[in-house]
Amino acid sequence: MRFLGNIMAKVDAKGRVFLPSAFRKILQMNEEENLILRKDAFVSCLTIYPESVWNKHLDVLRARLSRWDAQEQQIFRQFVSDAELLTLDNNGRFLIPKRYLNMANIQQNVKFIGMDDTIEIWCSEATEKPFMGSEEFGAALENMMNTAKDINKEA
Repeated sequence: MRFLGNIMAKVDAKGRVFLPSAFRKILQMNEEENLILRKDAFVSCLTIYPESVWNKHLDVLRARLSRWDAQEQQIFRQFVSDAELLTLDNNGRFLIPKRYLNMANIQQNVKFIGMDDTIEIWCSEATEKPFMGSEEFGAALENMMNTAKDINKEA
C-alpha cells in the first residue's frame, strides 16, 4: 500500500474533513476499513494509519520496549493513548477531534500528504515552505545513500 501526493482540503466548522478519494481508493483496494489517527511523534501534523500498518508499527514498538521498565512503559502508554479510531461516513468524511486539531495547529485549510504506508494531515500554512532546503535535502540524501551503499558492500 503506497500513498503518494498531496491534496488540499478544508475542515468544516464541526471538525469534519473528506479523506481524499485517491487515498480512499487505495484503502478500498487493500480492503482496509479501519483507520487510526495519532499526532506525529516528531512534528506538528496528524498521521492516519491503516489498521494493518498501525498493528505492524505497534508490534515493532512493543517488541523494543520492556514491560518491566517504567520509562519504556510510559513511552508505550503515551504512544497508544494518543491514538484514536477513525470512522469514515458514507461520503468519505471523518471527524478530527478538537484536541487533535489543536495539537496540529489546524484551523480550516489542511494538506493531506501521502507518506508511503501512512497519510499525514498538515495545517496548510505549515507546508508553504519546503520541509528542507534543496541543498540540505540533496546533501542529506547523498550522504544517506552513500552510507547505505557502504553497508550493502559489507554485507
